[in-house]
Amino acid sequence: MLHTLKPNRGSTHSSRRVARGNGSGNGTTGGRGQKGQQSRTGKGRRLGFEGGQTPLIRRQPKLGGFTHPRRVNMEPLNLDILEKRLEAGTYDVAKLKSLRIVSGRSPVKLLGRGTITKKLSLTVNAASKSAKEAVEKAGGSVTIVHA
Repeated sequence: MLHTLKPNRGSTHSSRRVARGNGSGNGTTGGRGQKGQQSRTGKGRRLGFEGGQTPLIRRQPKLGGFTHPRRVNMEPLNLDILEKRLEAGTYDVAKLKSLRIVSGRSPVKLLGRGTITKKLSLTVNAASKSAKEAVEKAGGSVTIVHA
Protein backbone atom coordinates (compact mmCIF):
# COMPACT_ATOMS: atom_id res chain seq x y z
CA MET A 1 0.00 0.00 0.00
CA LEU A 2 1.09 3.58 -0.61
CA HIS A 3 1.16 4.51 3.07
CA THR A 4 3.68 1.78 3.84
CA LEU A 5 6.28 2.82 1.24
CA LYS A 6 9.71 3.81 2.55
CA PRO A 7 13.21 4.11 1.05
CA ASN A 8 15.40 1.01 0.83
CA ARG A 9 17.61 0.32 3.83
CA GLY A 10 20.92 2.20 3.50
CA SER A 11 19.78 4.41 0.63
CA THR A 12 19.24 7.53 2.74
CA HIS A 13 21.69 9.29 5.04
CA SER A 14 21.13 11.90 7.69
CA SER A 15 22.68 15.27 6.79
CA ARG A 16 26.05 16.15 8.33
CA ARG A 17 25.81 18.71 11.16
CA VAL A 18 28.64 21.11 10.44
CA ALA A 19 30.05 23.94 12.59
CA ARG A 20 28.89 22.36 15.84
CA GLY A 21 32.23 22.32 17.66
CA ASN A 22 35.68 20.91 16.92
CA GLY A 23 34.87 17.62 18.57
CA SER A 24 32.53 16.82 15.70
CA GLY A 25 35.33 16.95 13.14
CA ASN A 26 33.56 19.73 11.22
CA GLY A 27 33.85 22.65 13.61
CA THR A 28 35.43 26.13 13.36
CA THR A 29 35.09 26.87 9.63
CA GLY A 30 32.38 24.27 9.06
CA GLY A 31 33.96 22.78 5.94
CA ARG A 32 34.09 26.13 4.13
CA GLY A 33 37.85 26.63 4.27
CA GLN A 34 39.59 29.75 5.57
CA LYS A 35 38.70 33.00 3.76
CA GLY A 36 37.16 34.19 0.55
CA GLN A 37 33.77 34.59 -1.04
CA GLN A 38 32.79 30.96 -0.55
CA SER A 39 33.39 31.10 3.21
CA ARG A 40 31.11 34.05 3.91
CA THR A 41 27.54 34.09 5.12
CA GLY A 42 25.05 34.66 2.33
CA LYS A 43 27.63 33.47 -0.19
CA GLY A 44 25.00 32.63 -2.83
CA ARG A 45 25.51 34.58 -6.03
CA ARG A 46 22.80 35.75 -8.39
CA LEU A 47 21.88 33.76 -11.45
CA GLY A 48 24.24 34.48 -14.33
CA PHE A 49 27.05 35.85 -12.13
CA GLU A 50 30.46 35.06 -13.65
CA GLY A 51 32.86 36.12 -10.92
CA GLY A 52 33.01 39.75 -11.98
CA GLN A 53 33.54 38.98 -15.69
CA THR A 54 30.97 40.69 -17.90
CA PRO A 55 28.08 38.18 -17.93
CA LEU A 56 27.01 36.46 -21.13
CA ILE A 57 23.66 38.26 -21.16
CA ARG A 58 25.44 41.65 -21.22
CA ARG A 59 27.93 40.56 -23.89
CA GLN A 60 25.18 39.78 -26.41
CA PRO A 61 24.26 42.24 -29.17
CA LYS A 62 21.49 44.56 -28.07
CA LEU A 63 19.67 45.21 -31.34
CA GLY A 64 17.73 42.60 -33.26
CA GLY A 65 18.79 43.23 -36.84
CA PHE A 66 17.11 45.40 -39.45
CA THR A 67 13.87 45.23 -41.42
CA HIS A 68 13.44 47.57 -44.35
CA PRO A 69 10.53 49.93 -43.63
CA ARG A 70 9.02 49.46 -47.09
CA ARG A 71 9.48 45.69 -47.26
CA VAL A 72 6.45 43.89 -48.68
CA ASN A 73 5.82 40.38 -47.39
CA MET A 74 4.20 38.34 -50.14
CA GLU A 75 2.11 35.25 -49.62
CA PRO A 76 3.52 32.40 -51.73
CA LEU A 77 1.27 30.49 -54.13
CA ASN A 78 2.92 27.57 -55.91
CA LEU A 79 1.90 25.87 -59.14
CA ASP A 80 1.50 22.44 -57.51
CA ILE A 81 -1.26 23.85 -55.26
CA LEU A 82 -3.09 25.28 -58.28
CA GLU A 83 -2.77 21.98 -60.15
CA LYS A 84 -4.15 20.03 -57.21
CA ARG A 85 -7.01 22.31 -56.12
CA LEU A 86 -8.30 24.27 -59.13
CA GLU A 87 -10.15 23.49 -62.33
CA ALA A 88 -9.34 25.34 -65.56
CA GLY A 89 -10.72 28.88 -65.52
CA THR A 90 -10.17 32.47 -64.45
CA TYR A 91 -9.07 33.32 -60.93
CA ASP A 92 -8.11 36.50 -59.11
CA VAL A 93 -6.90 37.04 -55.53
CA ALA A 94 -10.44 37.51 -54.17
CA LYS A 95 -11.60 34.23 -55.75
CA LEU A 96 -8.51 32.39 -54.45
CA LYS A 97 -9.28 33.78 -51.00
CA SER A 98 -12.90 32.60 -51.15
CA LEU A 99 -11.63 29.12 -52.12
CA ARG A 100 -9.26 29.27 -49.13
CA ILE A 101 -6.18 28.75 -51.26
CA VAL A 102 -4.66 32.00 -49.95
CA SER A 103 -5.43 33.84 -46.72
CA GLY A 104 -5.74 37.25 -48.39
CA ARG A 105 -3.87 39.13 -45.67
CA SER A 106 -0.83 39.82 -47.87
CA PRO A 107 -0.24 40.35 -51.57
CA VAL A 108 0.01 37.06 -53.46
CA LYS A 109 3.08 35.99 -55.44
CA LEU A 110 2.89 33.09 -57.88
CA LEU A 111 5.92 30.80 -57.58
CA GLY A 112 7.13 28.03 -59.85
CA ARG A 113 7.29 24.94 -57.63
CA GLY A 114 5.63 21.98 -59.32
CA THR A 115 4.09 21.63 -62.77
CA ILE A 116 0.80 22.76 -64.27
CA THR A 117 -1.27 21.27 -67.09
CA LYS A 118 -4.56 23.16 -66.71
CA LYS A 119 -5.41 26.33 -68.63
CA LEU A 120 -5.62 29.02 -65.96
CA SER A 121 -6.02 32.78 -66.26
CA LEU A 122 -4.59 34.22 -63.06
CA THR A 123 -4.58 37.75 -61.68
CA VAL A 124 -2.02 38.07 -58.86
CA ASN A 125 0.15 40.75 -57.30
CA ALA A 126 3.49 39.29 -58.44
CA ALA A 127 4.86 36.24 -60.23
CA SER A 128 8.24 34.64 -60.74
CA LYS A 129 9.53 34.26 -64.28
CA SER A 130 9.45 30.44 -64.13
CA ALA A 131 5.84 30.40 -62.85
CA LYS A 132 4.69 32.80 -65.55
CA GLU A 133 6.38 30.71 -68.27
CA ALA A 134 4.85 27.48 -66.94
CA VAL A 135 1.30 28.90 -66.90
CA GLU A 136 1.69 30.34 -70.41
CA LYS A 137 3.14 27.04 -71.65
CA ALA A 138 -0.03 25.29 -70.37
CA GLY A 139 -2.15 27.75 -72.40
CA GLY A 140 -3.06 30.13 -69.60
CA SER A 141 -2.12 33.69 -68.75
CA VAL A 142 -0.84 35.65 -65.79
CA THR A 143 -1.89 39.26 -65.16
CA ILE A 144 -0.03 41.26 -62.53
CA VAL A 145 -1.85 43.97 -60.56
CA HIS A 146 0.04 45.94 -57.93
CA ALA A 147 -1.51 45.92 -54.48
